[in-house]
Amino acid sequence: MSTPNGFPQHSRVCVTRSMEGGAVQDLQAKKAGKAAKKEARSDGASPKIGTPISETLKLLPEELKANMKIKSITPRPPRKPRLERAASLDEKSWRKWRRFRTSQESLTDPNETSSSNGSLQEASPSPPTRGRASPCNPCCQQDSLHSSPDALEASPVGKSRGGASDLGKRASEISSAFGGLLRGKGFAGGKPRLSQIMPARPLPPMELNVASHSLRTANRIDSDCLDYRHYSQHKFGRVSSSLSDSRLQGNGTVYDNCSTDSMKSTFSLLTPIRAKDVRSRSYLEGSLLASGALLGAEELSRYFPDRNVGIFVATWNMQGQKELPVNLDDFLLPTDPDFAQDMYVIGVQEGCPDRREWEIRLQETLGPHYVLLFSAAHGVLYMSVFIRRDLIWFCSEVEYATVTTRIVSQIKTKGALGICFTFFGTSFLFITSHFTSGDSKVNERKLDYNKTIQALTLPKNVPDTNPYRSSSSDVTTRFDEVFWFGDFNFRLNKDRETVDSILNQNPDTDVSKLLVYDQLTSEMSRGSIFKGFQEADIHFRPSYKFDIGKDSYDTTSKQRTPSYTDRVVFRSRYKDDIQAVKYSSCPVIKTSDHRPVFALFRVKVRPGRDNIPLAAGQFDRELYLIGIRRRITRELQKRLEQKDQKSSSICSIS
Repeated sequence: MSTPNGFPQHSRVCVTRSMEGGAVQDLQAKKAGKAAKKEARSDGASPKIGTPISETLKLLPEELKANMKIKSITPRPPRKPRLERAASLDEKSWRKWRRFRTSQESLTDPNETSSSNGSLQEASPSPPTRGRASPCNPCCQQDSLHSSPDALEASPVGKSRGGASDLGKRASEISSAFGGLLRGKGFAGGKPRLSQIMPARPLPPMELNVASHSLRTANRIDSDCLDYRHYSQHKFGRVSSSLSDSRLQGNGTVYDNCSTDSMKSTFSLLTPIRAKDVRSRSYLEGSLLASGALLGAEELSRYFPDRNVGIFVATWNMQGQKELPVNLDDFLLPTDPDFAQDMYVIGVQEGCPDRREWEIRLQETLGPHYVLLFSAAHGVLYMSVFIRRDLIWFCSEVEYATVTTRIVSQIKTKGALGICFTFFGTSFLFITSHFTSGDSKVNERKLDYNKTIQALTLPKNVPDTNPYRSSSSDVTTRFDEVFWFGDFNFRLNKDRETVDSILNQNPDTDVSKLLVYDQLTSEMSRGSIFKGFQEADIHFRPSYKFDIGKDSYDTTSKQRTPSYTDRVVFRSRYKDDIQAVKYSSCPVIKTSDHRPVFALFRVKVRPGRDNIPLAAGQFDRELYLIGIRRRITRELQKRLEQKDQKSSSICSIS
């Protein structure tokens, strides 16, 4: 086998044209090319593959040999492959895309050459300079023999073994290149280019910004770990073995800070925890000033960026009824606010006989997102505190105390029940009370209040967050936020007919005329009861006294005057810490002569220190399992009933 121009297939030569000949030598080169073709045809023989290069050049005219510089290349064995770390799937796909982009740019940019496509670029009349590729066939470049593994594999010189078919392919490429030079095509003014390679299927559109919105939101890193990237690079040398931000920057790929932040965590989606922070404190007692404290500002800002917690407080006199409402959704989950609250505190007076059943119903209604942090009872006074399950780790131990206001202490129908705990660095006190009944017994109710604030011994083990502003004679001064709710039994100082006429004139929410006669409002304005407490504006009808199962007020012979007996009041150590969002009643529940009254609050929470006895995630697990199991069972029964109704429906044709 031999080439038409008489050049051997295995030789690798590089021909450069000199500038000395000028335009006259171009014409001589063309004539010499034609003469060489004629001589090759007339001889009818071509040199063999093993013919030395000196004998091959004898076929060329003397003039052409004077204008050609010939340099033979001695084949060298390939270099040992450089050891590289194993690339991940992300890196392999990224490198493949980058290589494809580079090959496309080399086809369109006349100033660049590629050692992988073997195309003939524009021949430059100027002599070659260092740092720039020669304008001849790139397979002849010596640097590519040593630097590019692909060129070593593709070139017959770089191979120790090669078949005849490979030699034939390379010989045809060399002959075509030399044929173009001899015919003067390489020196024409045109720019020969290969046709652009088109993919078999359309490529998907690629965004310049490689950071996706879902990645940023899913892996968002908190402000306390912004220095994790520099810290990990200093300690471990790299952030991640996959598509990391350092490699994106090194290759010039477009990126942004959001995508960089989203890839800081190398282990999970959770915020990384430094080992020194774990060493410096304990989750039970801990040091006071350790960075990243469990109850500190960093943790508080992560769960509550605005440092406000939502609290639901409700009171209901159940009148000792055994029958519980079928559905408590309208009571615990009103439709006005778009979101559920973080805490649910429900106080009950004259509670049902089965207290456990009542708590199960509460758990069933609130669902799996809430757990029972604590519950207590004092006779027929019940209080239950539910909290979101994510927040139980930030609560201290829960303490409670009771007070009996009746002369006969064995009869526990009247009195008070208090529950307190610390959430982050804010202390809470919740009190539910049932004061003395009777229209004219205002003084007795004030005595009940005074006895409660003096006899309620709280806190016990949990330290006071601000002992300098506390008083030993008033329990409400020893806590940051206090909520007092219950059946206070304060009435309206007006006859039944006048109250009914006012209610008929203003059937909806305008009850300002009724509040003029309210005993509690007048006593609070005088400062004789609930000192320092506030109450949200009332825009609902009186919660007492209804006929059971009806919306009408007392129709019995006693004709009791409708009154606002069920109330929720609050106080704070710091001004504007508590904001009332909603204050209303639940007229849907009609199993008692009282309507439930509830209030929604936004309460400011301050960071704390790890010097308090924590509850350590303690909650009523048995109640949680029973409530969720019953919730699922009722849902399945409801679906089964709906399915039976659809299957048993009868279609009538008229």
